[in-house]
Amino acid sequence: MTNTPFPDPDPVAPASARRWPRIGLSARLLILTGLFVLLAEVLIYVPSVANFRSTWLSERISQARAAALILEKTSPDALPKALVDELLLGMETTMIALRIDNTRRLLAISDMPPMIDLEIDLRQSDVMPQIMGAFNSLFFGGDRTIRVIGPPPRGGDFVEIVINEKPLRDAMVRYSWNILQVSLVISGITALLVFAALNGLIVRPVKRLAAAVSRFRNDPADARSIYRPGMRDDELGTLERNVSEMQHTLQQELRQREHLAQLGLAVAKINHDLRNMLASAQLLADRLGSLPDPNVQRFVPKLLDALDRAISFCQSTLAYGKAQERPSELVPVLVKGLVIDVAEQLMLSPASRPALEIDIPDRLSVQADTEHLTRVLTNLVRNARSVLEAASPDRPEPKIRITAAASNGMATIDIADNGPGIPSRIRASLFRAFSGSSRPGGTGLGLAIAQELMRSMGGTITLVDQPEGMGTIFRLTLPAARGH
Repeated sequence: MTNTPFPDPDPVAPASARRWPRIGLSARLLILTGLFVLLAEVLIYVPSVANFRSTWLSERISQARAAALILEKTSPDALPKALVDELLLGMETTMIALRIDNTRRLLAISDMPPMIDLEIDLRQSDVMPQIMGAFNSLFFGGDRTIRVIGPPPRGGDFVEIVINEKPLRDAMVRYSWNILQVSLVISGITALLVFAALNGLIVRPVKRLAAAVSRFRNDPADARSIYRPGMRDDELGTLERNVSEMQHTLQQELRQREHLAQLGLAVAKINHDLRNMLASAQLLADRLGSLPDPNVQRFVPKLLDALDRAISFCQSTLAYGKAQERPSELVPVLVKGLVIDVAEQLMLSPASRPALEIDIPDRLSVQADTEHLTRVLTNLVRNARSVLEAASPDRPEPKIRITAAASNGMATIDIADNGPGIPSRIRASLFRAFSGSSRPGGTGLGLAIAQELMRSMGGTITLVDQPEGMGTIFRLTLPAARGH
């Protein structure tokens, strides 16, 4: 069957698509997984950094409440100034105040308290104000002075402290950096685990399916391009089976379409030749009715010969038009044993006429369908024998030689004869149905069918160039079995 690759659906890619390197599905999956995990970490980080700020300030308020319990029971002049300053320095505050019954009492204060830039009330627990305040401190904080208000130690209205915002911001930056490092590690590990799982379950099967579809697109006649589905019972398994069935169906339809197209081209020739054959038979039949008995015996063989040729021609044509070859089942095949079987069927040997010479390694194997390869070899060897038997007696001793060898994963099988060769005028149409016969009485179907069978096995059949009159060599090429 003639292989016509399907047209490229997008032969001219946009300039933007050609400018950037191609990113595979696996890489995209890995990148997207990492980005989604990082996004999840960001969504977790936003409330956590607000909670960190509130906790940090609450710890300072707790320290202030503990100090207020002591300072409240002590007169203002009872504690040395140096001790009060050391207490405020340890708490990173410049002032501690307590308000009870609308009376504000200053418990401790530094010499020169700065002006208040920002006030934070920890008694309010609304989430959004806390989040906005946290990012305000993180991005705009620095040397500002903030007044923090919290619940009092026992009764009262509240306790308040005045602190510098820089220690709070430094602590938030360290916390954010730690969160970022942990997030990157978690996102990397999670992305790799998700990628490994999805790559094994989805990406690799999809890649295999895409490769099979591409191979089928490039050579729909090759049996190796048919995708062989696995045992999965999920949606991807259903897709694999549907693609395989579609390829089988399409391959059969393409083959049948090729047959019908070639049959249609041959109809005019068949009609002309058949009309001539039957006209000759009719004339002979008319003569038969008017001739005496001796002439009847003379014309009967000719009549039978004309009718036989007409019937044979019609049968070959119909058989080719209706043929539906089964898909090739590729298995390792020992070439030498198969060739010997073909030779025995055709009663050829080194002592026969023509003589048969076989030069094939004993262990050479190819990936092929045994029945299909047998048909191809039988057709080629039978053709060679017919040509040699019809050759002029003054030619050299007729001989058929079959050789085979393997190289770079491919095996070649040569079928050569020392006959008169194939005329140059028919070499171009040698593998075309009804047009490539090189021997008298041939229909031109044998080589066309052989080419179709070789393509279905992933191989080729070619005519090796030889000077006219120097014999014929047909070369079969097939994938070698593993180990060759």
